[in-house]
Amino acid sequence: MKLAKRIGLAGLVIAACMMAFSGTTMAEDLPGKGKTIEPAAATWTTGFFLEALYSRACEELGYEVEEAKKLGGPIFYRSLANGEVDFWANGWFPLHAEFLPRNWDKRIVMAGTVVKAGAVQGYLVSKEHVEEYDIKSLDDFRRDEVKEAFDANGDGKADLVACPPGWGCEKTIAHHMDVYDLHDDINLIKAGYSAGMADALARYEDGQPVFFYTWTPNWTVYKFKPGEDVMWINVPEIIPKEGQKGLEDAMIAKGLTGTVTDPCKMGFVANDIRVVANKDFLEANPAVKTMFALMSVPFPDIAAQNNRMFEGEDKQEDVERHVDEWIEENQDKWNAWLTAAKAAAK
Repeated sequence: MKLAKRIGLAGLVIAACMMAFSGTTMAEDLPGKGKTIEPAAATWTTGFFLEALYSRACEELGYEVEEAKKLGGPIFYRSLANGEVDFWANGWFPLHAEFLPRNWDKRIVMAGTVVKAGAVQGYLVSKEHVEEYDIKSLDDFRRDEVKEAFDANGDGKADLVACPPGWGCEKTIAHHMDVYDLHDDINLIKAGYSAGMADALARYEDGQPVFFYTWTPNWTVYKFKPGEDVMWINVPEIIPKEGQKGLEDAMIAKGLTGTVTDPCKMGFVANDIRVVANKDFLEANPAVKTMFALMSVPFPDIAAQNNRMFEGEDKQEDVERHVDEWIEENQDKWNAWLTAAKAAAK
């Protein structure tokens, strides 16, 4: 009996040693062991989930990941080129092309695609009021009865929830106000996009007209369903800004749900959401390079997570929990990406 107990105890000790040795070996095998990564994140809240997910991938490869620096587009690309940050998963192209520094391809690389051509942008108007005022394009906001209906602050202009300074869409909207001569007709609400949209949602629920810019994936298209609650409207004509030249066809959407016409002149190019990285960093970390090249996130998953944030799950611990849940739901794919990334480092 005592001998059996000793054998049992010895077996436990051996098993524990084997587990400890195995854990040490596994830790040593991680390609990121002893290395630190400095990510960046967009200032728009819908990009927080992607930063957290791609940073988690780096952590599972053994890297220590610093807290992400929240940066606007122009500052991010300069910081990336200078090696002050290593990557972000919030690149919108071609929208962000104008932010890239001169000779950017010597210092910056497009490291992977999160969503291919899934980032549609444009102007949406409450469907009831599209029908009531026969609104087809931005041009209709020159009409006095339309301006009056959409004027919430009494300044004689229609209120448009637009983009904060530093966002790529801010420059495109400013371009539209210039080329279509709408400065006297439309008031741009630029401060705090989420707050502006929350106010628009409250007005909509009270039966009032709403007019806003948005992009997809975004929680807005969960709350305002195109074709049911709101409609995408046209710009008067396609007049590209400098960074859009040559992409005129991509500024016209065909077969998109909830447009006032089909095709619809959106005025924005459909974008790829890209992972963008410092070239030297990526070349020095083949595991990260492989992981980023393989990873992608379905459009509906991003939009669903964004909606959860709007509903109040917007703290960092909430976002991290969303990442946990997404990985669990996509465990086989996630494991395959990690296996390939680790193999690339050997």
